[in-house]
Amino acid sequence: MPDKLLMATSQGDGKRLKDMLNKEDAAGTASGNLATIRKQPTPATISPVLLGLACSGDSAGLDFLVNNRVATQAQAEAEEIHGSLPWGVTVEGDTALHAVATCGRGDNFLTSTDIIHRKARNLLFVQNKKGDTPVHCAARAGNLEMVSCLIRLAKSGGEAVSRVKSLLEKENKLKETALHEAVRIGKVEMVELLMKEDQDLAGFPRTGGTSPMYLAILLGNRVIVKKLYKMSDYGTSLSYSGPNGQNALHAAATRGRVFTKKLLKWNKALSAQKDETGSTPLHFAAAKSPNSSYSTQFHDDVHEWRKSNSTIARQMCKKLLSLLGRDGWPKVCLKLLEANPAALYEPDHRGSYPIHIATSVGATRKVLLFLNRHPGSAGLRDARGRTFLHIAVEKMAVGILYHATRDKSLEWILNMRDKDGNTAMHLAVQGGRLRVFCRLLGNLKVGLDLPNAKGETCLDLSRYKVPPGLYYSQNSEACIRRALAMVRARSGTSREDHFEEKYERNHRLKPEEKNRESDSMKDATQTLSIGSVLIATVTFGATFALPGGYKADDRPNGGSPTLAGTYAFDAFMMANTLAFICSSMATVGFMFSGTPMVNRRSRKFHLRSSVYFMEASVTSLTAAFALGVYLVLAPVAYKTAIAICAISPFALLWKNVDYWKRWIRFAGPLLARNGPCWTLQEFVRQFVWSILLELWPLVIIFCWAAFANTGTHF
Repeated sequence: MPDKLLMATSQGDGKRLKDMLNKEDAAGTASGNLATIRKQPTPATISPVLLGLACSGDSAGLDFLVNNRVATQAQAEAEEIHGSLPWGVTVEGDTALHAVATCGRGDNFLTSTDIIHRKARNLLFVQNKKGDTPVHCAARAGNLEMVSCLIRLAKSGGEAVSRVKSLLEKENKLKETALHEAVRIGKVEMVELLMKEDQDLAGFPRTGGTSPMYLAILLGNRVIVKKLYKMSDYGTSLSYSGPNGQNALHAAATRGRVFTKKLLKWNKALSAQKDETGSTPLHFAAAKSPNSSYSTQFHDDVHEWRKSNSTIARQMCKKLLSLLGRDGWPKVCLKLLEANPAALYEPDHRGSYPIHIATSVGATRKVLLFLNRHPGSAGLRDARGRTFLHIAVEKMAVGILYHATRDKSLEWILNMRDKDGNTAMHLAVQGGRLRVFCRLLGNLKVGLDLPNAKGETCLDLSRYKVPPGLYYSQNSEACIRRALAMVRARSGTSREDHFEEKYERNHRLKPEEKNRESDSMKDATQTLSIGSVLIATVTFGATFALPGGYKADDRPNGGSPTLAGTYAFDAFMMANTLAFICSSMATVGFMFSGTPMVNRRSRKFHLRSSVYFMEASVTSLTAAFALGVYLVLAPVAYKTAIAICAISPFALLWKNVDYWKRWIRFAGPLLARNGPCWTLQEFVRQFVWSILLELWPLVIIFCWAAFANTGTHF
């Protein structure tokens, strides 16, 4: 029946609608006694016919329904108990007036609103289960005409001013009025209308929560922010409150300098207020990541350009300098710091100061601002006794460390210790942070031999970090240990046997960890053996498919290689042979390292040696490739052959890129600690050792070719 009623309503079939309503009334009368027995204190469910008419804006059908329909016994009972809700509510507590206010625009909906209000004036103030009034619903839908209509209806009763204020100041369960909804959708005209009717509306909620001003700033709507301030008697009846104990300045600190500047001008006291976590607006501004602030900064600059008389070219240059970090201090933090310098020395509930927050997000320019304006803030410690330098090490804030280690006025904090007795250098070694370690190592004021609370120096910690057994020699931990040994860092006062016992305890593998290590070796073996087998296959095939082909059988030495006896050919054959032998040895070693029946120590030995032989096979294969191409192309395309030979060594350079990258990074610190003579000597030694260790196949290849072809042409 309800579906048919709705169909009749939507089609505008008046006769059919009247007949169906009469039938429904008869059925309702028959069930009247049952409704009398089951009286409930909860509101009746709204009629689907009424809801359908309200949602569709059928004012004619609605007028006919409310003025001509005879109430059933059940509806009469409901009216007697719930006089303010004569037609019931939806499952969400919405009345017919909520439905009309929500669903549409147009004169028919406004007329429907008048019809419902004439029959039930109290519906104007009824709140649904979320606490929303019809005005909330209309404002949320952005329906300015409906909001105006509802305000007009509120004025139509006695005490018009008080009724309008009572209606507009009703808060839902989120402590929000209709003004919040208007601000949320950015409807400036609706904000003006509501504030014109009640200038105290911007002062809600009274007892904490999100104020319209906070919401407008959070959404970045400058026009509404100005309207709220001006129409609330220039802030006299304006609330700045926000969620979780925040105020509007907390939001402004994350939205750019324009909002921050305005709020500080209107209410400077906001800069000293803390939220539930103990954070001031300066904490929020400091926590803004520099990477996420460019968009806000750009919009702020556009806003300023519109008010400026300077040329566009000049302003664009200024913007470019801003993005490059050359236009001075971050303006939001600067404004807040000027308004309340004491905020820099206010910790949050975790004991973190704004300089710690800025360091944790890598905001270098903000940290420099704090240090430049208040140098004493460098020594502030958080709840764990950490300075901003400790946090910079933990967060890998290399830019901040760069300035901290170059500024002589900050030398007094370089060796400050936290609650565990660790300096910034201790933390760099513990975390295996190579870039940070090199930055600190290059400053001679950074102590390397200071013990922490456990009596451990940086060298001790570096030894703990290098695991026994398998590890990559170019890992950060291993490089840090070697660097500390080179600069002659010293161990703590612990006995060596005690140190070894502790080292074994730290690295002793549990049974499940041993199985995991065995599986790791097996996986590594399976992956690496693929490469060694491929190299062995390629080199084996190249041995019997030599460049230049073979001599004809009817010629002297028939069947022998055509290019045999030349320097390049002999070098090619030796390179191919070394590649095959080394890859075969690597393959055999991988077979042993992947076999569970072999003990772990032997498996590790075979894995290490196999990796080394595989690297040697790659070196030999690269040489064989270049020599083979040269043999084929040199007679007809000499320049191309030379170019290919020149490009081929890049594969060998890339194989050792980690090794040389780390040595280049250590150049500055070693130069500062050990002097130029020692550093140059060490680099030469490392270079020669690298040549012998990595490129010995090339020495054998070309020396053999020279020996085998003494007196012959190239």
